[in-house]
Parts: sequence; C-alpha cells; structure tokens
Amino acid sequence: MKDFFEAIAWLFEEVLFLPYQFLTSLELNNWWLANGVSFLFAAIGFSALIYWINQLKSFDDKGEENKDPSAHSFL
Repeated sequence: MKDFFEAIAWLFEEVLFLPYQFLTSLELNNWWLANGVSFLFAAIGFSALIYWINQLKSFDDKGEENKDPSAHSFL
C-alpha cells in the first residue's frame, strides 16, 4: 500500500506539476509571462460575471423574474 501512495506522489511531483515548475523558473526572467495563467483565469471569470449580470438584467427588463417574497420555498 505504501508503494501505491508513493507512486501517486511521484506522478504528481514529477509529471503533473511540470508546467508549474516551468512557470516558477520563468518568473525569474519574465513576471508577466509567468502570471499569464492567472490573468487568463481572471479574464474568464470577469467575462462570465459580465454575461451573468447581462442575463439578469435582460430577465428583469422582460418582467420574467418573480419578485414575490413567497417565490422561494426557503422564505
């Protein structure tokens, strides 16, 4: 059983974390490229937030949203 968990540790440390090890070595040369993944995730989250807010506004403008206080069962 110990070999099984050591194999999992080897897989993560030597194979699956290689891109992150590359990014940590890249940070010494270029901070912007090393943080590109973070910027990408932030841009995706921000665009999803804008889409969600626009959808909420469109439902509110059409009057499809039920604003009755008893509309939700937990209220």
